[in-house]
Amino acid sequence: MPATPAWPPASTPRLFVDQLLGPDAAPVIDGPAAHYLLNVMRQRVGAPLLLFDNRSGEWLGTIADAGKRSLTVRIEKQTRAREAVPDLWLCFAPVKKARLDWIIEKATELGVARLQPVITERTIVDRVKGERLEAQIIEACEQCGRTALPELAEPVKLPHLLKAWPADRALLFADEDGGAPFATIAAAPPAAILTGPEGGFTPNERALLLAHAAVRRVALGPRILRAETAAITSIGLWMGLHGDWR
Repeated sequence: MPATPAWPPASTPRLFVDQLLGPDAAPVIDGPAAHYLLNVMRQRVGAPLLLFDNRSGEWLGTIADAGKRSLTVRIEKQTRAREAVPDLWLCFAPVKKARLDWIIEKATELGVARLQPVITERTIVDRVKGERLEAQIIEACEQCGRTALPELAEPVKLPHLLKAWPADRALLFADEDGGAPFATIAAAPPAAILTGPEGGFTPNERALLLAHAAVRRVALGPRILRAETAAITSIGLWMGLHGDWR
């Protein structure tokens, strides 16, 4: 007797929609997402879709109606509730475009709860394009199966970040001059990781950081790491010790 095919198929497209989903919802998809589904993926009426809304979780639906530029989805059932991600922030100095995109994508995949751009004295990026980074976050969530988007905060200068820092949140400072091994640092959630720009932190910034009560210096091995490598390495180490990888 032949096996019953898996439903939905593993190839089912998965999309974020900024509309509250539920049993009675009939979300409409238009714009680039509709173009992708209708003209690239060649989806037709009756085809399954997985949708998530960052509020109610993930839902299985089918295409109920398809036009030239939009489609309507009939919700069938909830497949997963909204996940509870570990309470870890990534505070990072923006770097050049391709490397910044990589930080955003991989930090989202690894499970951070909040992405906080930090402007330092040696930050060379003039401005952070929030809409483009939001698009990177959504695409990464669609790919990796997240049901909760990380929050993207507005850029803030390092002194202002430290002045308003919550007292109960450890701030792990990836210091090029060394620090304690990651596994020896008390950094249970809530926690945050801070990584610097291409040129590193200035002496004044290091002094400001080391004088702050929440800061914990951590070492990331014997070699000098690029800013993006330091960010992703730190997240992986923290998730293995304190996050949802255990």
